[in-house]
Order: sequence, then C-alpha cells, then structure tokens
Amino acid sequence: MEVKILEQNDEKVVAIEGRVDTVTASDLEMKVSPLFKESGITLVFDCAGLEYVSSSGLRIILTAHKMVSATGGKFILRNLTREVKSVLDLTGFSRILTIE
Repeated sequence: MEVKILEQNDEKVVAIEGRVDTVTASDLEMKVSPLFKESGITLVFDCAGLEYVSSSGLRIILTAHKMVSATGGKFILRNLTREVKSVLDLTGFSRILTIE
C-alpha cells in the first residue's frame, strides 16, 4: 500500500493505492490520524488506486468520518473502484459517508 497526502485547493487529499488490510491498516492510520486533529478541514480519501479494503480499513474510514465531523470538518470518499464501492454498500457505510 502507498499513501500520499496532498493539499489541493482547500482540501487535504489522502491518495491510497493498493490494499488496506490487517497488515497495512495500521500504517494508513498512523499517517492520517494527525489530520483528525485539524479543525474544520475537508479531508478526502482518494480511492482511485485502492484495490481492496478489509474490515480494518473500514474502521479507519469510519474513524476518519467521525473525528473530522466532530471538529466541524467534512470527510469525503472520492473515486471509488467498483469493488470498494460494493464493500461500502454491503456494510451500509455508503449510506452514512459522503461519496463523490
């Protein structure tokens, strides 16, 4: 898994490539958790290169949503692959998250 954090316009964009599973989830969490402390940010997970997400990855997505929302910010999932969108639909996450 590769993670890049970029600033684009008024957004913090986390570009994720590869697989987020039990092996790689802690690395993703370590890289993105400092962003949760920023008040009122728009945090985007760009999932164009995300091939697979496990329950460990879903936990990080839900945590990001909760933490960013709690500080008055906005959390967005963008460019979902068909496979990842299917997982979010099956778990019900697609009903509570902002997906573009």
